[in-house]
Amino acid sequence: MPEARHTVTFTLNGREETIHVPARRSLLAVLREDLHLTGTKEGCGVGTCGACTVLLDGRPVLACLTLAVQVEGRAVDTVEGLEGDPAGRALQESFIRHDAFQCGFCTPGQLMVLAGLLRTTPRPTPDEIRRALEGNICRCGAYLRIQQAALEVAAGPA
Repeated sequence: MPEARHTVTFTLNGREETIHVPARRSLLAVLREDLHLTGTKEGCGVGTCGACTVLLDGRPVLACLTLAVQVEGRAVDTVEGLEGDPAGRALQESFIRHDAFQCGFCTPGQLMVLAGLLRTTPRPTPDEIRRALEGNICRCGAYLRIQQAALEVAAGPA
């Protein structure tokens, strides 16, 4: 017998979306496969690497561990949504200036964690930035440049 599908309506990057999904479908699968937003990456699939981080009601969550049915009536922001957000755009530009990526696979998750932090703590300390990034793995080891990029945005315009 086919699995029952559920209708889920939520806000995605500022626009309302309605999807029909099985109860066990992850938010990550919906974003990448159904909505074709491939910026959110699947690294480990078990919630240990942070590559799939998105914002749910402004707070970082792992899309691989979040069921799509859990976002009913809520707001989801992905890395694609940062382009239209001045603070998100500033963060992306700072990553470029500081060469805060190498392969770029972890970058969307890193950006989303930092975007969430900057929304709640506009002037985070270096320790707050490090703590926020603890769940995000960068296999290339660009951690210092990622932190420098975040600190530049946190410091505000020169």
